[in-house]
Amino acid sequence: RPGCEGSEMDTDHLIRTLTSDHPTRERPAGMTLAVALAVAAPISLAMFLAMLGVRPDVRSAMRDPFFDIKFVVTLSLVAVSLVVALRLARPGARLNEAAWLLMVPVALLTLGILGDLMMPHQSTWTARLVGKNMMTCVVAIPLLALPLLAAALYGLRQGAAMRPAAAGASAGLLSGGLAATIYAAHCTDDSPLFVATWYSLAIGAVAGLGALAGQRILRV
Repeated sequence: RPGCEGSEMDTDHLIRTLTSDHPTRERPAGMTLAVALAVAAPISLAMFLAMLGVRPDVRSAMRDPFFDIKFVVTLSLVAVSLVVALRLARPGARLNEAAWLLMVPVALLTLGILGDLMMPHQSTWTARLVGKNMMTCVVAIPLLALPLLAAALYGLRQGAAMRPAAAGASAGLLSGGLAATIYAAHCTDDSPLFVATWYSLAIGAVAGLGALAGQRILRV
């Protein structure tokens, strides 16, 4: 149709322009993201200490492999989400280029669940799944993630995300993973079944919020 070729050429020209500008934009986006998260992290940590605090039996809990698995899973999610977020901050980046990395924390959590189910326990698997702190978990993690999410969105705004909702969701996964890592030091429910259910629900809520905010904030 008349005018379509001009429109497509304009779009291609925009992508080429953003891509050529990538070397100068990628570093500020990554650096700004790191600085923003470094500023926001103490705020979330202060909120954690004021509202919850570290569990009293943390020293003995550290000898429980299921306690450690919580941090392995959440920190792997942080690392993977950071890679995905920075990829999506590039102009013309494809979602499938890095999205498969999100299977890493899923695989680690699956291994933890299998180990939990094979171990002898005094409680049933349903009791371990429900736990004792599910409401605290689904409320605390999103609250602790809010300063981190704002920082992540601010950092990614320095990039050129062509998929703003996806980039915002990755920012939500990043901030939710960081918040879950902080919260895990308080949580006395160490079963991977609990983590898979309630941590995932809380982090998913932050990712959804990030997608909604990213659609507006990260739009090029």
